[in-house]
Amino acid sequence: MTTWFVRPVLTRVLPALTVTAALVAAMVLVPGLSRASASNVFGELRAPGQPAFVAGHRGDRAAAPENTIPAMKSAIASEMEFLETDVQLTKDGVPVLMHDETIDRTTNGTGEVGALTYKALRKLDAGSWYSKEFKKTRVPSLNEFLEVVEPSSKKVLLELKGFWEEDEVQTVIDLVRAHGLEHRVSFASFDFTTIMNIEKRGASFPRIIIMRELPADPVGLANHYGAIAILTSPDSLETYPGAVDDMHEAGLGVLLYTLNSEERWSEAIGLGVDGIITDQPSLLDGWLMKTAPGT
Repeated sequence: MTTWFVRPVLTRVLPALTVTAALVAAMVLVPGLSRASASNVFGELRAPGQPAFVAGHRGDRAAAPENTIPAMKSAIASEMEFLETDVQLTKDGVPVLMHDETIDRTTNGTGEVGALTYKALRKLDAGSWYSKEFKKTRVPSLNEFLEVVEPSSKKVLLELKGFWEEDEVQTVIDLVRAHGLEHRVSFASFDFTTIMNIEKRGASFPRIIIMRELPADPVGLANHYGAIAILTSPDSLETYPGAVDDMHEAGLGVLLYTLNSEERWSEAIGLGVDGIITDQPSLLDGWLMKTAPGT
């Protein structure tokens, strides 16, 4: 028996097989439908010692409040290749940038994101908690974020927080396509059913599975859900030290979160991971230029 099929996954095996069969049929019937791969999203998969790409965690949190337009603009102005952000739906179905289930930590309001309308959310101050400089900074919609990203060359990792129905996923996909960013956006999620729903509605979009702890067979898990990579913790790789080699041999990527020290960056580069998500993107960029000149 394949060991990564833990209880939550068992309930989804049959639907996933159905999805896979439908996608194979779609690829035959619809010419030009392409499937993403780790190498065409991240570049050539890294060997130990080669620099990973840098992704700003919720934008550039070292310069501005997380998941706000100032944080994203700072990240866009930097050398980093990817922006990472979190997406949730308001009560009236508007996708917004927010990490926590509640707004308590990063705004002057209280309550769950999904219990508030977009209009109510926009009235809140999402910057004063960080510093007076960002007073009256608003919680951005996904549409607003994509408008800022569109003129740049940056790539985006969109984490869909929690469980998303197919129609909810479609709302996000439609926005990405409206801004012409199909080739620069990858989707990530902890939730397997959400990953499957992304595949149903946008099979050509790259999908990344997020796991705090790696399963015994990460390659089997990624292939089962059509993911191009797994995003995990550095502690998880200590448990399965051969996971990066196994993933790379299968043409799959490995990303790590959230690494904020030179010690952690050095460990990650030594393992040959493909991407590092960090709260200190500018510092990591500078460190990479010193440790891997010419990259």
